[in-house]
Amino acid sequence: RQLFTVVLYFLVILVNGIPFYSPDIALSPIQTNPADNPDPCDGLEMDAVALNEEGVPYFFKGDYVFKGFGGQAKMINKSFPEVDNHHQMDHIDAAFRMHHDDDPTHNNIFFILDDMVYSYYQYKLEEGYPKNISEVFPGIPDHLDAAVECPKPECDEHSVIFFKGHDSYHFNVKTKAVEKKKFESMPNCTSAFRFMEHYYCFHGHMFSKFDPKTGEVHGKQPKDVRDYFMRCSSEGSNHTERERCSRVHLDAVTSDQAGHMYAFRGHYFLQKDKDGVLKADTIEHAFKELHSDVEAVFSHDDHLYMIKDDNVFAYTVGENHTLLDGYPKPLKEELGIEGHIDAAFVCEDHQHVHIIKGQHIYNVDMKASPRAATGKGKLLLLSKVNAAMCGPEGLKVIVGNNYYRYNSTMLFVAGRALPEQHRVSQELFGCDH
Repeated sequence: RQLFTVVLYFLVILVNGIPFYSPDIALSPIQTNPADNPDPCDGLEMDAVALNEEGVPYFFKGDYVFKGFGGQAKMINKSFPEVDNHHQMDHIDAAFRMHHDDDPTHNNIFFILDDMVYSYYQYKLEEGYPKNISEVFPGIPDHLDAAVECPKPECDEHSVIFFKGHDSYHFNVKTKAVEKKKFESMPNCTSAFRFMEHYYCFHGHMFSKFDPKTGEVHGKQPKDVRDYFMRCSSEGSNHTERERCSRVHLDAVTSDQAGHMYAFRGHYFLQKDKDGVLKADTIEHAFKELHSDVEAVFSHDDHLYMIKDDNVFAYTVGENHTLLDGYPKPLKEELGIEGHIDAAFVCEDHQHVHIIKGQHIYNVDMKASPRAATGKGKLLLLSKVNAAMCGPEGLKVIVGNNYYRYNSTMLFVAGRALPEQHRVSQELFGCDH
């Protein structure tokens, strides 16, 4: 690539007569125009999908990787330079994370390109790699379409499932035995993904959820990847169904005194009434002054208080949400605290709002004047909280796609062990997959 860049540079000199040296181009990779970078919301067919070692999904397309559900296109060679050096590499055939406590490849990311396998641990290529696929996964063909890990008991034995055309190859990690199967009801996968113990076959910009043992496709399939795994929506998509089952974490959540729940994500919000009826709408339609990307929200005195950037917006609760006079107000003036807020919630006394900022939690007395953030405490077990709310079932603290339930704020702050994990999409919103 550097040689190509140098040759291109000299051609430009011959044509345009520009000065001999330019630090922006000389001996550097070609700089692409951000406007030319691929956009997953355009309906891309991903080459491969895999979780990284921390559980963040990576979507690969050509020379680019999208890190997370809303990540921008980044060059693969910035994170995995050796893969980019592969001869004639125009895309990754397959990728998957190997997570097995009793195996030395614990939490490795594998990439397969043509007939070669690359294994990374903590973003460093392991010694001896790349290796031929026959050496690492004997019995598995080259030039694959997709691959996904399937731990026990989701598969009968800890396995990796490789896809090529209509065939699937189930590789036993322990014995290295290979069982070839045909998943008749499944489309040909261009990439495969295990997420929250469920399995997804990506084909084009659509996906189908499948059983890794039988290949049976579940429910109404296929569905648009952009509606569930990306921060975008396809034309004509069902907003409520998409937001109900989305794997993108919530930005903010609260419940009011009437028992209605409001959950915010990107440009949309879900409202669930006390009878369990769920509907989605755009934030801009219901809260036009906010537009999108709410950082935190809490309910107090029949009003919804929403935090975005350094401002607090207060709205009436009801069928129509009206911004109260005098709002928005500066965050420092309204709540006595500055900086990015991760979550906020009000519990049973309805007077104090608890504000989470990083690993610290503060109390603000809403009846005080002026208001101040006091009682700073440290969260011992969670390094990041996305949202939180109180209700009849106690305090729900949302981290990524899951939430933890506590009987009180005190137990949340002082607890020595995490309680049982619950899934946001299924247990809060009733998603069936």
